[in-house]
Amino acid sequence: MQEVFRTNDFVKLSYIRHILSEEGIQSYVLDEHTASIDGRGPMVPIRVAVHSDAADRAKFVLRDVEQD
Repeated sequence: MQEVFRTNDFVKLSYIRHILSEEGIQSYVLDEHTASIDGRGPMVPIRVAVHSDAADRAKFVLRDVEQD
C-alpha cells in the first residue's frame, strides 16, 4: 500500500474517494477515526492509500486536487 493523499476535510475525502472509484482504483482510508476523536484539528491527517501497483495512476488522477 502507498499513501497518495492527506486531508482533514471530510468533503474533500469523499471527493477523492469518488475520483479514485471512477477510475477503478480501490482506496483505503487510514486514520479517519483517530482524526475525528482527536479533536485537535489537523494534528492527525486522514490518509488515503491505494495498492502500490496503482499508486502512480492514482497520483496522476489526483494531480489537480489541492492537499491541505
